[in-house]
Amino acid sequence: MKFVDEAQIEVRAGRGGHGVVSFRREKYIPRGGPDGGDGGRGGSVFLEGDSGLNTLVDFRHARLFQARNGQPGAGRQKSGKAADDVIIRVPLGTQVRNVSTDELIGDVTEHGERLLVARGGTGGKGNIHFKSSVNRTPRQFTEGTPGDERGLHLELKVLADVGLLGFPNAGKSTLISAISAARPKVADYPFTTLHPNLGVVSLEPGRSVVVADIPGLIEGAAEGAGLGHQFLKHLQRTGLLLHLVEIQSFEALDPVEQVQTLERELQAYDAGLLQKPRWLVVTKTDLLPSEERDAAVRELIDRLDWQQPWFAVSAVTGHGLKRLTGTVADYLLDGVAPEVAASDV
Repeated sequence: MKFVDEAQIEVRAGRGGHGVVSFRREKYIPRGGPDGGDGGRGGSVFLEGDSGLNTLVDFRHARLFQARNGQPGAGRQKSGKAADDVIIRVPLGTQVRNVSTDELIGDVTEHGERLLVARGGTGGKGNIHFKSSVNRTPRQFTEGTPGDERGLHLELKVLADVGLLGFPNAGKSTLISAISAARPKVADYPFTTLHPNLGVVSLEPGRSVVVADIPGLIEGAAEGAGLGHQFLKHLQRTGLLLHLVEIQSFEALDPVEQVQTLERELQAYDAGLLQKPRWLVVTKTDLLPSEERDAAVRELIDRLDWQQPWFAVSAVTGHGLKRLTGTVADYLLDGVAPEVAASDV
C-alpha cells in the first residue's frame, strides 16, 4: 500500500430539521391547541483513530464527507428523526487543521478516540413551544440551524518511541529488521527506504518499544533535498533518537562529517529535535577486523567529542544489539538513565 502522510478533505455536517406548525385535530376535541413537534438534529462528522491503518492514502480519492440532515418535526408533538453521524477512520498520530485558519483542531492518538470536526445543526422548535395565555394558536416555529462545513488538512506523524536517523545506507533498515519483526527493503544502494517503517521491539512479555525508520537524510534535507525531508516530522513525536553512522563508508564520506551534517539539518528543520535525547550508534562493525574496529570507533567518538550514550553494533553478527535494545527499553520504560559510554566496543 502506498504511504501517504498528508491529505486534504472537506466535511459537511447535516442541517437540523425544521420545527412545524400543527394543531390537534380529533373528534370531540375542539380547539385542541398546538402540537407541532421539533426537528431532528443534523448528523455530525467525527474522525476516529484506527490502529489498523498506517497511511492516509484512502483520502486521495474520497475527499468529501457529508452527513445527512435531520428530519422535520410532525404533528402530535412528534420530533423529527436525528441523522446518523459520519465516522471517518484515520491512522493514529493524525493531526487535523482547519484549512482556512490553519487552526489545530485536534490530534488523534488512541485507538477508538473520536474527534468532532463538524457539528451537526440543531433541530428547530415546533409551534407547541410558543403557546401562551395570550397566544392560544401560535403559528411560529423555528428552522433547524445549518451544520458546520470546513476544509481539513490531515497530517500523519507516526507514533513511535524511538526514531532512527542517518545518511542513506547507514544501516537503519537492516537494524530495524534485526531487532524487530519488521521487514523493510534492504539493498546496497542509497534510498532503498521510501517511507517510514515501524517495528516493535519485544524484549519480554509486557516490555516492548516501537521503532520508526525514516528514509535516509542528506545535506540540504531541511530545504527539500533527497527524500528524508518529507518525513523529518515523524521524528518529532519520538522520545529518543538513535543517530546511525557507518564505521566505514563506501561513499568516501567522513563519518564525523556525516554526523555533523545531519545535526545541522535537524537544527534547520526543527531546533527542538536537537534537544531530544540522541544516542550515537556506530553500525556495520563487522566490516573491520576486531583490532581495527576498536580503534576506529574510539577515534570517531573522540573526534566528535560525543557526550551522550553511544553503541557499536553489527546487525549481521548481532554484536551489541542486545545491549542496545536493553538500554533503550530501560531508559524509555523504566526511566533508567544510561552511562555516557553505554557500550563496550
